[in-house]
Amino acid sequence: MLKKSLHGVRVPHRKNTSEDKPRRINTPAVVNIPMSMHIGAPAKPVVKVGDDVKVGQLIAEADGFVSSPIYSGVSGKVKRIGDMLVSSGGRVPAVTIETDGKQEMLEGIGPPKVSSLQELLEAVRSSGVVGLGGAGFPTAVKLSVKDLSMIDEVIINGAECEPYITSDTRTMIDDADLVWEGIELLQKYLRVKRVIIGIEDNKPRCIANFRSMCKPGCGVEVKALPANYPQGGEKVLIFNTIGRIVPEGKLPIDVGAVVVNCTTLAAVAKYIKTGIPLYEKCVTVDGSAVRNPQNVIAPIGTPLKDIFEFCGGFKSDPQKVLYGGPMMGIAVPDLEQPVLKNTNAILAFDAKDAKLPQETSCIKCGRCIAHCPLNLAPADIETAFRLKDAETLGRLKVNLCMECGCCAYVCPANRNLVQVNKLAKVMLRDYQSAQRAAEEMLKKSRDAKKEGSK
Repeated sequence: MLKKSLHGVRVPHRKNTSEDKPRRINTPAVVNIPMSMHIGAPAKPVVKVGDDVKVGQLIAEADGFVSSPIYSGVSGKVKRIGDMLVSSGGRVPAVTIETDGKQEMLEGIGPPKVSSLQELLEAVRSSGVVGLGGAGFPTAVKLSVKDLSMIDEVIINGAECEPYITSDTRTMIDDADLVWEGIELLQKYLRVKRVIIGIEDNKPRCIANFRSMCKPGCGVEVKALPANYPQGGEKVLIFNTIGRIVPEGKLPIDVGAVVVNCTTLAAVAKYIKTGIPLYEKCVTVDGSAVRNPQNVIAPIGTPLKDIFEFCGGFKSDPQKVLYGGPMMGIAVPDLEQPVLKNTNAILAFDAKDAKLPQETSCIKCGRCIAHCPLNLAPADIETAFRLKDAETLGRLKVNLCMECGCCAYVCPANRNLVQVNKLAKVMLRDYQSAQRAAEEMLKKSRDAKKEGSK
């Protein structure tokens, strides 16, 4: 019997910094902290211009259930509260702090009281922790499962499948104890009987480390996964660890799974243990334009230019700088962009690596279909998009696309398939909104006619 597996691609690993213990950068002169570094409502500032702040101090509170508080990673004075341009091209509120170089910690920080699931969820919400693998979804919301009997397994995501990025690897090496403490918290309060730590097999040190911690009967196991991109994608990871498919429009909990990134879990455990909220990040700095690639620890809000300067600057003129990896990363407009909560890497590439190949006509080879991890048909989606055929986009399940980039990576014609899929989702969403509005108007018209005939 053939073993089922999801497709993907083999990408160069380029884990150049996996053995580099993170170094803490010098305190930046200024930090710019966006109020929207997570999925959901932006945080609401609780400081004003002229206020003195310290490390670990709350500067913005969560403004809704799906939101997250924000803390200062520096001590200094609030110089500005206003909009800033972000990598998405939009403008979001931000707090600018001029640092004093003292890095004074806020007095009174201590571990929260946690003796129940509700207290755990409140603590996680207060910690400011969101999905640190890149997703940015508030962790407290993810763990707020109404019926705990729905959880069959918790999957710890240690795949880190993107080229270059090693910040999660360093968490699994340097902070393995915190990851384990996080696992024990989930076992205790979510009443989880089975925990699976999924790690790609190109990280043997991490696999061996956690396997040595798994004692008989502990309810935790390590699964070594093939180093096949996008192994760390949530739906891919679920299938390759427990063999379940998350249907379109459903969440992991609908198939009995909760997936938590390893660095996210370590940050939660650190807060429960010490009361220190999320205010800094370990970031992989790499790419062909970077002089000294390494992992660094920096306060959230640190301008990228300061990070690159700490790494010796550039050995060649950077033509493209990314948040994240080369497969799913987002290009930044300038080096004033800050380190965000969910920034796990910043990569800078020279002209040769940044040059886009020329797009040519589709040759109908089918490689995009063969390598799509979710068995979509990217070439057909592209055709439907160009024909503005939203109904067909719906039938082709474009909303299932995780925008991993496998289709574009293997395309011999260099088609911009990922960009088209993103635009196709918008087209489908607008079409469905218009359909709902039309149906609502028709219903109101029918109701009015019925009322008038009485």
